Amino acid sequence: MVVCKHVKYSGRVQGVGFRYTCQGLAAAFAVGGYVRNLPDGEVELWVEGEADQVQTFLEAISRRMAGYVERCSVTDEPAQGFKGFSIRH
Repeated sequence: MVVCKHVKYSGRVQGVGFRYTCQGLAAAFAVGGYVRNLPDGEVELWVEGEADQVQTFLEAISRRMAGYVERCSVTDEPAQGFKGFSIRH
């Protein structure tokens, strides 16, 4: 089943390679979406794919970036039809 998650990370998440880490990790999973910095200092991530792929991808981000993330909010969203995973500016 395809799921879509909208995630916001806060803490020391900008200027630490967060977006590039997400992009690199995404290459190992069958997911689509994007990651970008927000003006308020948070990082926004949209990801969709099969539920197990999305969950494992988000867990990989949590493990890799644990030292930088203070809070993380995850919202279920309708599928967006993302193709590939990118960094948006």
